[in-house]
Amino acid sequence: MALQNTTTVTDFILLGFPLSPELKMLLFTLVLVSYSVTLVANMLIITTVQMNAKLQIPMYIFLTHFSLMEIGYTTVIIPKMLNGLLVENETISRNGCLTQFYFIFFSGSIENVLLAFMGYDRYLAICIPLRYPSIMTNSACCWLCIGSWIAGCLIPLMPTICVSNLVICNDRRIDHFFCDFGPLVKLSCSDTTMAVRIFFAQAWILILSCFIVIMISYIFIVSTILKIPSIRGRQKGFSTCASHFTVVSIFYGTIIFTYVRPSAGNTSYMDKTISVFYAVVTPLLNPIIYSLRNESVKVAMQNTAKNLLQYDIKDK
Repeated sequence: MALQNTTTVTDFILLGFPLSPELKMLLFTLVLVSYSVTLVANMLIITTVQMNAKLQIPMYIFLTHFSLMEIGYTTVIIPKMLNGLLVENETISRNGCLTQFYFIFFSGSIENVLLAFMGYDRYLAICIPLRYPSIMTNSACCWLCIGSWIAGCLIPLMPTICVSNLVICNDRRIDHFFCDFGPLVKLSCSDTTMAVRIFFAQAWILILSCFIVIMISYIFIVSTILKIPSIRGRQKGFSTCASHFTVVSIFYGTIIFTYVRPSAGNTSYMDKTISVFYAVVTPLLNPIIYSLRNESVKVAMQNTAKNLLQYDIKDK
């Protein structure tokens, strides 16, 4: 019966946030500033690593790829979100929605895998430092980064195909500010059992497996650091992995709550609130955390900024 009341949906309406015009403008300003800072900060990190030979080591190669992924991730979501705050009934084509859906989870998959590799890198550097240079070579690091991008390409394929095959009802209003899995499934008149199983099976396997790798790495890291006799040595050990651990805590705190919690507890308002955090706030915090808590990055960024200013003055 439901299938008889369907039409060929060519586009969707992103409902976004049910706010007053004043609050929408305030949110627009905050998101725009956050997005701009995120782009500039991540581009500065990439430029800094590329321009400083001392930073051409695995830890910062991983960071470069992480920053590149963050630029792509925020660019897939935030421009459409900003436009939705300025106009009523922001629309997105069906193909545009599927493309956005794919690239959101493409970026999320890369982030999961990269954070796991970065945790393993910290484990090697702290727990077996003598063998670290022979195991985590720049070549090995680059292959791991390539592997994370390949994984990012492959993992979202099946969920995207499942979503593209859903039969959509006449109601084409997506109660979100981007094309997320839950809101899209709610619009379907067809059986969504298989799509839901595939999506959440992949989400659970990806998120929990990478999270377990990170946690095991940190169990060994903390155990090794606590065995260091000097207080200064322990402080140095903890500071080495503090940035990564902080980013991991923020990222998994939001993403596990979103994609691993029971679906019965989902509410559109809560989902949108959490989505703002991991789509806008977390990408803003990540480059700040890595730059402020890492002395090498801070010094290198200052030197890079000075060099760029000198080149600019010479050109003038």
